[in-house]
Amino acid sequence: MSTRSRRADRGPGSASPTAAWWRDAVQPRLDIARHVPHVGAGLIAVVTAVNVALGVLPIVFVITSSVMVGLVPAAIEQGTGSPSWTRMIYMFLAAAGAFLGRQVLTPLQIALGELVKRRVDGRVIDEIVAVALRSPGIAVMEDQAALDDLKLATSRLEHGTETPGIATAGLLALAARYLQLAGFTGIVVWAAGWPAGLALLATVLLFRRGQRGGLRRFSKVWEEVAGLIRRGDYLREVATGPGAAKEVRIYGLHRWLTSHYQRVSMERLRTIWRWRRRVYLQPYLYYSALGVLGATYVVFTLTDGVAAGTVSLTALSMGLQAVIAGLMLGAAYPESDVPTQFGMVAESGLRRFQARVAEDLPHTAAGAGSGDATGRPARSVRFVDVSFAYAPDSPNVLDGLDLELPAGRCTAIVGVNGAGKTTLVKLLTRLYEPTSGRIEVDGADLRSYDVDGWRRQVSVVFQDFIRYELSLADNVAYGAPHAARDDREITAALADVGLLGLAEELPLRLDTPLSRLYPGGIDLSGGQWQRIAIARAMYALRTGARLLVLDEPTSAMDVRAEAAFLDRFVDLVRGATTVLISHRLSSVQRADQIIVIDGGRVAERGTHEELMALPAGRYGQLYRLQAERFNLTDDRPRARLAPTRPGRGTDRDRDA
Repeated sequence: MSTRSRRADRGPGSASPTAAWWRDAVQPRLDIARHVPHVGAGLIAVVTAVNVALGVLPIVFVITSSVMVGLVPAAIEQGTGSPSWTRMIYMFLAAAGAFLGRQVLTPLQIALGELVKRRVDGRVIDEIVAVALRSPGIAVMEDQAALDDLKLATSRLEHGTETPGIATAGLLALAARYLQLAGFTGIVVWAAGWPAGLALLATVLLFRRGQRGGLRRFSKVWEEVAGLIRRGDYLREVATGPGAAKEVRIYGLHRWLTSHYQRVSMERLRTIWRWRRRVYLQPYLYYSALGVLGATYVVFTLTDGVAAGTVSLTALSMGLQAVIAGLMLGAAYPESDVPTQFGMVAESGLRRFQARVAEDLPHTAAGAGSGDATGRPARSVRFVDVSFAYAPDSPNVLDGLDLELPAGRCTAIVGVNGAGKTTLVKLLTRLYEPTSGRIEVDGADLRSYDVDGWRRQVSVVFQDFIRYELSLADNVAYGAPHAARDDREITAALADVGLLGLAEELPLRLDTPLSRLYPGGIDLSGGQWQRIAIARAMYALRTGARLLVLDEPTSAMDVRAEAAFLDRFVDLVRGATTVLISHRLSSVQRADQIIVIDGGRVAERGTHEELMALPAGRYGQLYRLQAERFNLTDDRPRARLAPTRPGRGTDRDRDA
């Protein structure tokens, strides 16, 4: 079942009222409560003691101050130094002590809540990272509903407000509030009888139902607007971040970004306002009317007792204070309600994202074996009748693909946009699993090998490679993070791609940050960044990888730089099993075999010369079209990629 279908199951009418109440009110609290043991026994003991004290002190204040009020007439009549006067002073000191104690402990409760928040949120962040990386594939990270749930889980953590940690602290703080309610109810029972006490308790709980029930329903809006929040965050980052700063100014995109950000923000706000009116307007009037009736009954019972002589001055003072303080407990709890409710929203988002990953695991990790992939492929990689679709209701991107990649040779994959070239790479690297068919490595199903072990044998340069704002050395060494950093191999990989001269000119050499946002950092051109990505792949080859995949490896280079690089590329990858994907056919003509993909299948296969000789061949048509555009010639000799060891380039040319 998809994430969207699961969300539909949670809609109105999809569950009984009891099940819905358990799902929306009880289960989220249980999810928050699971964090309590991770806070630490010592801190929990201190927090509990403080909350119990904050629950008891207001009750002590009401009792002692009321007894003091009851003693006033006798103390005045008997004068100073009398037993009544002394008792009144003692009660005054006790009430003052309770009042001051509460003032001292309230900030302490806040400080302890912050400690609870940090411990819990640190663990939740670790859990989010672990869940996001749990699946060996990337399907869940490309699912919009799953990303919305992930946004719910992370957005409040990013801002440090209303997080699962604050929700945990708020849950613990409820002990103080409900201890107070129990005490005030008991006082009213003592002063005015059980009916009045039960009326106060019912009124407060009714208010609480309105507060928490409304807040719970209102919090649902954040699930509805999660996509709008994510869209707004993206537009704000584009408008204010350094990545798009040049284009925003050159193309005058600031008005477009501003108007779209305003439109998305207003759509989000209108949705929130609509929910707020629905949840709070009419219910507020209803609960207020019932609350007034309950409070009036309790106060009337007390005053009637005074008139009848059954309620003393002390009991009246105690009862009135208990009623007023009790009714205030029906209001919102700033230390608990909003933090707990929206912290539970973040927690629920994490739980749903976790469920989506768990749902995806049986598919991405299907048949995940433990075989040792070291040194493979030794003979070949074969796609055997492989079909793949990104969703059950979407068309196949690959449809019965049969393809062999001989070990130690270079295979070029070409085809029009959408032919399935990059999808083939995702399957080869096990970011996705075939919908049907299988991939064989040296005759064995690829799924029989350990996923991480196989990926150590694969080095990939994706078309959308990452530009890490880290040092030059780290950008290269990330090609083999499992291996210890080897500066000699890093230098050799940079030499392979013609960037050794650049490295030697940098102020901090290999440790120079590749971003001007950091001290001593520099910016690189697009072509230089692409060479860094290729150097990363070459470093992986030098540390043991056997399969090199290059997806549009020279797209950021000009034609001359591309030609110079590819002339050297022949020597660089000798002996490695290489898959080269490119829309520039001039960059694939040196491959040992060229595969033309069309409609998710192999349409043509052969060397450059063989494909050019095909009458009305698709490859030949595309090549001649590009040759006319770039004034390329087809008569110069081309080296073949023979199996030897990876070579070490020495020239220092680089794309300007």
